[in-house]
Amino acid sequence: MGDETWNDLFPGAFSQAFFFPSFDVRDLHTVDNGILEHLYPTMDSGEWDVLITHFLGVDHCGHKHGPHHPEMAKKLSQMDQVIQGLVERLENDTLLVVTGDHGMTTSGNHGGDSELETSAALFLYSPTALFPSAPPEEPEVIPQISLVPTLALLLGLPIPFGNIGEVIAEVFSEVEDSQPHSSTLAQASALHLNAQQVSRFLHTYSTAAQDLQVKELHRLQNLFSKASADYQRLLQSPQGAEAALQTVITELQQFLRGVRAMCIESWARFSLVRMAGGAALLAATCFLCLLVSQWATSPGFCFRPLLIPMAWGLTGAVVCAGLLATTGLKLDSVVLGAMAAVGSLLPFLWKAWAGWGAKRPLAALLPMPGPVLFLLLIRFAGFFSDSFVIAEARAAPFLLISLILLLVAQLHWEGKLLPPKLLTIPRLGFLTPAGPPRHNGTHALGLGVGLLLCIRLAGLFHRCPEETPACSSSPWLSPLASMVGGRAKNVWYGACVGALAALLAAVRLWLRRYGNLKSPEPPVLFVRWGLPLMGLGTAAYWALASGADEAPPRLRALVAGASVMLPRAVAGLAASGLMLLLWRPVTVLVKAAAGAPRTRTVLTPFSGPPTSQADLDYVVPQIYRHMQEEFRGRLERTKSQGPLTVAAYQLGSVYSAAMVTALTLLAFPLLLLHAERISLVFLLLFLQSFLLLHLLAAGIPITTPGPFTVPWQAVSAWAFMATQTFYSTGHQPVFPAIHWHAAFVGVPEGHDFTWLSALLVGANTFASHILFAVGCPLLLLWPFLCESQGPRKRRQPPGNEAEARVRPEEEEEPLMEMRLRDAPHHFNAALLQLGLKYLFVLGIQILACALAASILRRHLMVWKVFAPKFIFEAMGFIVSSVGLCLGIALVMRVDGAVSSWFRQLVLAQQKAGEQSSLVYTGAGSSAREAQSHLLPPCSQDLLASGTSLFYNSKS
Repeated sequence: MGDETWNDLFPGAFSQAFFFPSFDVRDLHTVDNGILEHLYPTMDSGEWDVLITHFLGVDHCGHKHGPHHPEMAKKLSQMDQVIQGLVERLENDTLLVVTGDHGMTTSGNHGGDSELETSAALFLYSPTALFPSAPPEEPEVIPQISLVPTLALLLGLPIPFGNIGEVIAEVFSEVEDSQPHSSTLAQASALHLNAQQVSRFLHTYSTAAQDLQVKELHRLQNLFSKASADYQRLLQSPQGAEAALQTVITELQQFLRGVRAMCIESWARFSLVRMAGGAALLAATCFLCLLVSQWATSPGFCFRPLLIPMAWGLTGAVVCAGLLATTGLKLDSVVLGAMAAVGSLLPFLWKAWAGWGAKRPLAALLPMPGPVLFLLLIRFAGFFSDSFVIAEARAAPFLLISLILLLVAQLHWEGKLLPPKLLTIPRLGFLTPAGPPRHNGTHALGLGVGLLLCIRLAGLFHRCPEETPACSSSPWLSPLASMVGGRAKNVWYGACVGALAALLAAVRLWLRRYGNLKSPEPPVLFVRWGLPLMGLGTAAYWALASGADEAPPRLRALVAGASVMLPRAVAGLAASGLMLLLWRPVTVLVKAAAGAPRTRTVLTPFSGPPTSQADLDYVVPQIYRHMQEEFRGRLERTKSQGPLTVAAYQLGSVYSAAMVTALTLLAFPLLLLHAERISLVFLLLFLQSFLLLHLLAAGIPITTPGPFTVPWQAVSAWAFMATQTFYSTGHQPVFPAIHWHAAFVGVPEGHDFTWLSALLVGANTFASHILFAVGCPLLLLWPFLCESQGPRKRRQPPGNEAEARVRPEEEEEPLMEMRLRDAPHHFNAALLQLGLKYLFVLGIQILACALAASILRRHLMVWKVFAPKFIFEAMGFIVSSVGLCLGIALVMRVDGAVSSWFRQLVLAQQKAGEQSSLVYTGAGSSAREAQSHLLPPCSQDLLASGTSLFYNSKS
């Protein structure tokens, strides 16, 4: 009775059963109360031989509240009362066994191999004395595997064939018999039965598998044969053989423990060939990503050169497969894949060797700046130290801060921060991009200081690894429901709701800043009304989750139902918003009106009457031109029909607006899967991402018409920030630190949606990987977005200085992200290069983890540190790869929608059969006539068809 897992493991094995749903760790009482309802009546009935009760309240309380919460004290008191009631009802021939299937860490979790997790109490009691002497002062440590043969022999059942445990010999002592010889003989008999079963298993296994050590196997078989012969001899003459029986017991115990040690050592063997093949495959993939990312932006790039290495690799794999087949060896897919990867590298290595005599022979292989390469090498080497892996929560922010300081120093060295003469330190291998600075020194320093402050604040939300007992985890990672004290809980709830409101306000202000909030498109309408509803739903869910245990009994059913429906409603709204964004991703404001667009005339301020001929020459032409335009405007307004003017606003930020909207919609469901106070971390995540993007944009030049590229320091900083956010949200790359409570967000009690729960836990664990991978294209888009830092004067053609003095002064509006459409080939190549660079940075982390786990496979901490780290990095790479593809696909979807919008405008103009004009916008406040060589190809088609093109900013 109790945990329904018993029914899944042994269906139909029980004559009577009372099972209860056990999947929901938030439920502390359903299973325990159900057991107590049937336990004592069933026990008193006597219609049983074995009675199993599996309580879950203590386990669930540990997951929900931790071992030191007042609720844990209540559950432990309840279990004490249960044991006391059982002891009072036990008969003399009944044995009570109280044990646990695992332990619990200081945070209430389990699943690792620490002593707290693998240790559990074992309590045996019977009204009849069990042991011949008093128990020792220090409790004996018994392997859990030894409990199975002990209970099997006590019940008169055969020991399971695959068990290699050792019976607890003291339980088989005959205490009632005054002869010590009888007690020793009973223990020897139990151990002999146990050894016979293990010997049969060992013989069968060694025949089927050849992975046991032959010498040790023969030694153990001889040991068992000798002990068995001695035991049979003593059975024939049992009198006066106390010492001989003790010798037999010792030999049988040595045999059982030796078999267990040999099997454990044998079953921990590794395939060095497959490990080397997997490492070679990873290394080749990283190397190809590096080279292709370098070639992607070169003129005339195509995928044909990549087919030659692939042909080399396939040829090598086929040749190796033929050799292996002819020699009769087994084919291994991993080894063949590694051979194909190594074969594909041969042309690149030959090319690098041929250019070894150049001045920079490694420039083609390692095109990144020296400081970035140095930081990546440090991170690569850190994975080979268990201390650095354990302390990665502090190492990752340190590397990120170091890279940020290098970025600020790079701005200084390039003359974008302070006068270059004030610094004499060399530039450490950074390239000096051309182009005027877009940020002053104070602004860039403010970005750097703000970014460092955000990183330090995010570090306050940390979870300490189990290997550092002196460390104290942040109390802010626990849910509000675990807090004791209503006032503190209310203050924290207000802070969480404030962070949520600040996040919403920041997104709306950003969209309003660039004008995209004025668009009547469905995604923008959803941002206006849907995002506030999602925020209200999230805040309401937090309120219910934090006070569910304090709700009145009459309202608990309503609270439980609302706690399930609110997360589903928020997730449904987020999914609807994403579908609307994919359907209509172009968030621009289009206006059509009769009449040609008016260009803005700027009158230079002039005070006082003119005192000289120069003053008259300065002000009179402006007055005349202004009057001329006013009369022209009145004449055009009196016409019954005029050319159609189409104005499109906010095209300059159309890509970034879609990305920011998508990230915000993704953040809300991911936020619901975390504890309430993690909302502060999400706010810091968005803020530090914004600061980092602006800081990176300050050092990235805008080249027209291309090629476009994102520097390595930007990609590395983005990857480091994803790792830093992983730890700041309370995660660790170990299984006990997984936030299992996420499996029950929006899931009703009593329902077992295994696939959905696994998806929720995965989304909670890799939330930072998802957000930063999807948002990776912002590294390419943001420098163009930051082109609108201020208006610029329109350049005058050479030789027209006199006209320039007479014509009104006009501000040049930056094209911003529309520059990317000047050269679609360069735009696509830049996206490809960005994705490959990001995958390379993530790939070398997996390569380092794989090599560390392979080389240190015999290390004491391999299963505690290196293997879990490799698993988490591999899963994070898969999630990041999918997220990166989705982010790039969204940008391409927006690009395709923009192209479709231009084509529809051309068709509409041609169908109308009359001239029209187009006004499209960026983010400034002026209007100017667009130059055809600066416009996208579709816009140039409009010019060719007789359409006048103008550039404007806000409506």
